Amino acid sequence: MNKVLIIVGDATETVDTLYPIFRLQEDGFQPVVAAPEKRTYQMVMHQVRPGWTITKEWEGYTIDADIAFKDIREEEYVGIFFSGGRAPEYIREDKDLIRITQHFFDTNKPIASVCHGVEIPARADRVRGRKMATVAKCKFELEICGGTYVNEPCVIDGNLVSGRTYHDHGSYIGPWIKMLIAAREKAKK
Repeated sequence: MNKVLIIVGDATETVDTLYPIFRLQEDGFQPVVAAPEKRTYQMVMHQVRPGWTITKEWEGYTIDADIAFKDIREEEYVGIFFSGGRAPEYIREDKDLIRITQHFFDTNKPIASVCHGVEIPARADRVRGRKMATVAKCKFELEICGGTYVNEPCVIDGNLVSGRTYHDHGSYIGPWIKMLIAAREKAKK
């Protein structure tokens, strides 16, 4: 129980994705990048520039998926991370991703989500009754699916840890890592 899923697709936010990968490695976990297909994906960088009312997007690094959603056996993973960017909007209809997402919520494994990542558990009908942080423009999707929006850098609701944007990584990733460590230790017994 050392593997953690990192959910991505084309237009996954670069910092949202790489920061948790490096943090997981620092604590001895094996991050496993999962996507619709096992191939290379283009990440992006997002920022609201001064004077702008919308997000500016630039190309970021690319990232290779280690596994396709259809090949994931959920029981092999201790936790899951839903990255932000535009990818969640495009991958959230994948039936295997919905199955995977529901498993992590239903089995109470450590889950983290940032920014647009909320769109995946919302589509999987797993935010109902849950409190979450997300980027403000996803507040509607969270609330229409029965969740409660909290405008804080770290929101913990049971096994679910969330942040608004990459600016919050220093606030919510640490508590999620602690949950993963506890789950790993429990699995060893």
